[in-house]
Amino acid sequence: MSHNTTCAAGAGHNFKPRWIRDIKRFLNIKSQFVLSGNIRDIYPFYNHDKAVPLQLKHYLRENLAAEGFQYYICYDPIDGFSPLHEAAPESEKTANDFFSANFGIDFKNGAYACSTVKAFEVIKKIVDYKEAFVSVFVDFASRLIINPSGLSADEKDFFSAFLKLSYTAFPHITVSDKTPKYNPIFWICDKENDFPSWFFVNNPKIRPVVISRPDSATRKPFIALISKAIKGFNECGDVKKKEIITSFAESTEGMYNSDIIAITQLARSEGLVFDSIAEAVRRYKIGVTEDPWARLDKDKIKNAREIIERRIKGQPQAVIKTLDVIKRSVTGLSGAAHSKASGKPRGVMFLAGPTGTGKTEIAKAITELIFGDEKAYIRFDMSEFSAEHSDQRLLGAPPGYVGYDAGGELTNAVREKPFSVILFDEIEKAHPKILDKFLQILEDGRLTDGSGNTVYFSESIIVFTSNLGIYRQDETGRKVQNVNQEMDFCEVEARIRSEIDNYFKLVLGRPEILNRIGENIIVFDFIRENTASQIFDKIMRNIIERLYENNKIALAIPESICDQIRRICVSDLSNGGRGIGNKIETVFLNPLSRALFDLLIEERGEAGNVKNCAIKTFTEHEGVYNLEI
Repeated sequence: MSHNTTCAAGAGHNFKPRWIRDIKRFLNIKSQFVLSGNIRDIYPFYNHDKAVPLQLKHYLRENLAAEGFQYYICYDPIDGFSPLHEAAPESEKTANDFFSANFGIDFKNGAYACSTVKAFEVIKKIVDYKEAFVSVFVDFASRLIINPSGLSADEKDFFSAFLKLSYTAFPHITVSDKTPKYNPIFWICDKENDFPSWFFVNNPKIRPVVISRPDSATRKPFIALISKAIKGFNECGDVKKKEIITSFAESTEGMYNSDIIAITQLARSEGLVFDSIAEAVRRYKIGVTEDPWARLDKDKIKNAREIIERRIKGQPQAVIKTLDVIKRSVTGLSGAAHSKASGKPRGVMFLAGPTGTGKTEIAKAITELIFGDEKAYIRFDMSEFSAEHSDQRLLGAPPGYVGYDAGGELTNAVREKPFSVILFDEIEKAHPKILDKFLQILEDGRLTDGSGNTVYFSESIIVFTSNLGIYRQDETGRKVQNVNQEMDFCEVEARIRSEIDNYFKLVLGRPEILNRIGENIIVFDFIRENTASQIFDKIMRNIIERLYENNKIALAIPESICDQIRRICVSDLSNGGRGIGNKIETVFLNPLSRALFDLLIEERGEAGNVKNCAIKTFTEHEGVYNLEI
């Protein structure tokens, strides 16, 4: 949509952002304004039942004209002075004649380049002029200084002159307007601290104004304005229009007006209709057209419990709750309880419980279920982020620091793979400052990296794993076991949940993080005896299959020997399924490897032939296990 397009604005024409109302209130009190923040956006200017999207200087011009201002001039360190006039040719001629006659500025080439010394002389004459109200816009003001904390002599003299001018300027009246006002200077800079602090801090004549991103009250009338250009807008009834506009406004929280214009342009160019605007927002945020969630095999999800339980043994409650999250993700209902157009992640899970019970394995299982490859998930070991400043590894260092342009590990990974399962392993080991970053992810589904770029998590599933609740501190501060295998699952779950509550609320003092996770805490049970036997059988089957696939060896294990190995491997379940695997490696894999090594060497020349083998004996002597084939 062109910035010069005029459209009906509806009820939004009376609305002004807080920052422009702030400027208007101080026109007769402050001689200079320092504008920072969202200075390169598009701003809708409403006039009666019409509106036009404008850039900042033009938006200020229109608002100042309503306050009695007649002339406007811009200065920037590249082109020097240029007039800011209305589009009509007579307006341009009038403005050029005014600045030429009163201040000796020649705009024959469209601009008047000069040194900063000359620029101050001209601006001082304009500020002191009493026959009309004139405003000066100093654009790209951040580029006037190389280093705010170490000004050169010329830079110091330049800003010292303007500091003095802020005090020596006085408000005046004109023949046509008896309300006293200054001829103000508007400094347009990226950030307040791009200027020396002594220039405006505690200066009663300079007003810092931070231009914020448009809030919902600003976006709604603007969306109503530009949505008219989208196919299917006129076919929607008033109630439907209102719903879609509200949804559009909610889904663009934290975005710029220029982003909203780009989304509508994207919708038009890709043939999306008005009631599909949510898809245009998704494509704009994520940057891709295809939607893997829409292509998922629904029958596969329907039978997901059977698929997952092939990998996860003895955790029926955890599997059911996990599948609830997955089905909400697939149907797009995650976050629907909070907002129709929620930008929250597709799913959030906090997996807690004893070690070796399948927490990481279930993250792999759902990744394979959704994306067809268990390796497609993004994993972060949070023990690596225990230092206070390690958040820079995740998000990227801020500008000015070494490596800031490289980005962060998390933000880069999600930008590259927006459709993903993201696993944060052992979350309690991260520094509390890192945990604060998850508030924005869980609430808004977005994160800003060190370079100021926004990354969206709205198509991701976030999985946290934790060992919280297995131990607790007693009255003496000593760590003691909180749960054990003698307890039934209901008691284990209650105790672990209680300790998780205590950790976030009392230890960290971050109850809001727990609140964002909500009811998505999934507690895993201890590996019980019957489950241990299933895990043992599964691992043994994997070993036999791997041996056949890699070496063409068909291995037979007599049931009596298998039971003997099973009794040894499941005798200690303190380390869960992982402990069973480790024990199998020591008790079975090591002696099997020794026994097969010579056989594999002998059979090298018979590639492709299947070798049938059977274990004849299995023995143990002084902690060393042996078997004979």
